[in-house]
Amino acid sequence: MKNLLTTILLSSMLAAEGLIDRELLFNNPEITGAQISPDGKYLAFLKPWKDTRNLWVKKTGEPFSSARVVTEEAKRPIGAYTWSRDGKFITYVKDHDGDENFNVYSVDPAAAVPAPRDLTGLKGVRVQLISAPKNDSDALYIGLNDRDKAWHDLYRLSISTGERTLIRKNTERISAWIFDLSGKLRLATRVADNGEQEVLRVDPNGFTKVYSCTVFEECAPIRFHKDARRVYMKTNKGDDVDLLSLMLFDPETGAVQPVESDPLKRADFGAALFSEATGELIATSYQDERTRRYFKDKSVEADYKWLEAKLPGKEISLSSRTDDEQLWLVTAAADVEPGEVYLFDRKTRQLTAQYRIREKLPREALAAMRAICYTSSDGLEIPAFLTLPKGSSGKGLPTLVVPHGGPWARDNWGYNPLAQFFANRGYAVLMPNFRGSTGYGKKYLNAGNGEWGRKMQDDVTWGVKYLVAEGISDPKRIAIMGGSYGGFSALAGITLTPDLYRAAVDVSGPSNLITLLNAIPAYWEAQRKIMYTRMADPGTAEGKAWLKERSPLSAVAKIKTPVLVVQGARDPRVNRAEAEQIVIALRDRGLPVEYLLAADEGHGFARPVNNMAMFMAAEKFLAAQLGGSYQEGGSAEVVQRLKEITVDPKTIVPSKQSDQVPQQQR
Repeated sequence: MKNLLTTILLSSMLAAEGLIDRELLFNNPEITGAQISPDGKYLAFLKPWKDTRNLWVKKTGEPFSSARVVTEEAKRPIGAYTWSRDGKFITYVKDHDGDENFNVYSVDPAAAVPAPRDLTGLKGVRVQLISAPKNDSDALYIGLNDRDKAWHDLYRLSISTGERTLIRKNTERISAWIFDLSGKLRLATRVADNGEQEVLRVDPNGFTKVYSCTVFEECAPIRFHKDARRVYMKTNKGDDVDLLSLMLFDPETGAVQPVESDPLKRADFGAALFSEATGELIATSYQDERTRRYFKDKSVEADYKWLEAKLPGKEISLSSRTDDEQLWLVTAAADVEPGEVYLFDRKTRQLTAQYRIREKLPREALAAMRAICYTSSDGLEIPAFLTLPKGSSGKGLPTLVVPHGGPWARDNWGYNPLAQFFANRGYAVLMPNFRGSTGYGKKYLNAGNGEWGRKMQDDVTWGVKYLVAEGISDPKRIAIMGGSYGGFSALAGITLTPDLYRAAVDVSGPSNLITLLNAIPAYWEAQRKIMYTRMADPGTAEGKAWLKERSPLSAVAKIKTPVLVVQGARDPRVNRAEAEQIVIALRDRGLPVEYLLAADEGHGFARPVNNMAMFMAAEKFLAAQLGGSYQEGGSAEVVQRLKEITVDPKTIVPSKQSDQVPQQQR
C-alpha cells in the first residue's frame, strides 16, 4: 500500500510538471494480451501477480475482478501463450533469465488449484513451437535440438501427459516444417550451402525440392489451402519481381497461381487472415505508412467497417475469436492509444468494452507520430516515422535518433512507448527505416547488403541532416539510441560521424562484428549463410577485413561523445563480450562511459523493473548532454535496481573471447 501511495503521489507531481511517470509507460500494464477460449466461455489474459506478469482466467461475462491467477511466476514474466484447440489447457513457453532455451508449459485453468506443468523439462535445449493440429486437440508439434544443437528434430507432444513421440529426425538441415489442415506433414524448408532457400515436399522416403529462390529473394509457405493440394506461399522470386506477393503453389505439379500483390505497388505482402472454420482466405494486409487491409469475405469486411465507424481514428485488429467465429476479441489502437479491447458479437453487433491497455496512462499527454520521407546520400528515398513533443513549436528541438534492430526488420506507425517517453521529455524522435529494412521490396532490402557501417548508416545520418535543414532539430543537441542492430548503429554513428552526436545509448549492440558472427548461437545455423552473404564471411581474409573495418571497436579512437552501454548478461545473440569490449576501450581512452549489466536478462530486457531502471539512467544521461527534461528518482524498487545493475567500468577485465574464426567455421 505504501508503494502504491508513493506512486500515485509521484504521478500527480509529475503531471503538474507535464512529465509522464515512466512507470506508466514501462511498468506492467494492468491487463493485456487477452484471448477468448475456443467455446467463448472464458477469457485468459496477462496481469501482474506479485509484480510479475502472469496468466489469469475469468468467465467471459464476469468482471475482471472475478478472475483468478492460474500461473505463479515470481520472476520471469509470461509472454506469448495460447489456448489448446479444445480449450482444456493453456500453453506457453518460458526460458531462464533470457537464455532463449525455451521449454513448453501447460496449465488447466479449470482445475481446483491450477498447477502449471513443464511438458518438456529440458536444460540447455531450445524448444520450438511448430503447429497445433485441428484434428488432434491434445497435440502440439514441436522441435527439439537436444540431439543436435543446430537442428531441431520433429516431435508430437501430448499436452495432457507431456509424452513425446518422434516424428522425424532432422538430418537434412531442415529449418521449418509445414502441415496441412488435417495435420499431415507435407512440406519442409531449408537453406542450401549456397544460401538458396528451398521448399521441399515431404515424401515417405525423403524430400523432393519443389521450389527455390536465391539468397537475395524470399519464398516461404504460409498455410495449406482447404483443398489439401495447394499451399499459399509468399514469394518475390524472379529478376523482374520486387515486392513480395501471395500465390498458390501445387507441390505435386509445380503449378503457380497468383493471388495478390499490393494494389498500390508500394509494400510487400504482409499477412493473410484465414477462417479457421472454413479454411477460406478472409483478408490480406500490408504495412505501409499505416496498415492497409483488403477483404475477400464480404461479411467480414462489413464487420470491420462497422467497427471502424464505431471506433474512428484507430486501427482495428482481431486479437482472437471463437471456433464458430461469431465472437471476436478486437483491439483498437493508434499512435496515441496503446489499445482499447472489446468483445464483438457479430450476430447482434454488440460491442462490449473489456479494458484499456495501460488504463492510467494519460492519453491527452501523448504525441502524434507521422510518416515522413527524406533523401539519403545517394538519392535513395528513406521512409521514417517522426514524433514531436506535444505542444511544442516543432523547431530547434533536442533530437533522439532511434534506428531499429534486426537490421532486417522495420518500424511501423502506432503507439510506441520509447517514442512517447522521449517526446514527453522534449525530444524530437526519429525512427528511420534505413535500407535493409523489410517491407519495401527486395531491392530496398538488398540495398543494405554489404552496407553495415556505410550506406545503411548514411541513411540514418541524412535523416538527421533533413531534420536540421527543416529547422526541427538543434544541430548541437542530437543523440542516437538503439538496441541490437540499433545499438551497432548508435556506436557506428559516433565513430563515422563523431561531430554529429552529443551522446549515444547502446543497448545489446555488437561492437566487434567478427566476435559477433563467431558467437552465433547454434540454433541460428540455418541463417548463418544468409548473414555471411548480407554481411561478410569471417572465414575468408577479405571477409574478416571487411568485418574489422566496419566494427565500431576498430574506430573507437574517433569517438568524442559520452556513451551509455546496456547489456543482458545471458544474451545468447549479442553476448556480454560485445558490450565489455567497447566499455573497456572507451574507459582506457578516458572517455565518459556508463555501463548497466542485468544478470537476469538476455537480448533485451523483459522484466519491467529492469526496463524502468534502464530508462531512468538513459533519460538522466541524455538530459545531461542535450538538456531535455527528466524525472528525478522513481520508486524505491527501481532506484535500488538501478544501483544493482550499474557496473563501474574500472572493474571490467578483458574477455578471453577470440576474434579468430572457430575451426568448424573455416
